[in-house]
Amino acid sequence: MNPKLHIYYDIESDYLEIRFGEPTESRYEKIGQDTFVRIDEKTGEVKGYAIFNVQKSDDPLKTIDVDIPESILKMIKTKVPS
Repeated sequence: MNPKLHIYYDIESDYLEIRFGEPTESRYEKIGQDTFVRIDEKTGEVKGYAIFNVQKSDDPLKTIDVDIPESILKMIKTKVPS
């Protein structure tokens, strides 16, 4: 089974979550104002991102550039025909 990209937005709490694959035991590290990267505790791999105050921010989120985990890139490369 291919890993899934999970995108969740809670309008009430103004919270956006982007997750790669199934949830794992993770820690969050702050990478910007109200923006956190989710890192797998065992592997150190990036598992997703969490963004708070998406709409309430003084500098509203229009785009976000994130690093795609190496495991996802490898999967994409093996699935795309040349």
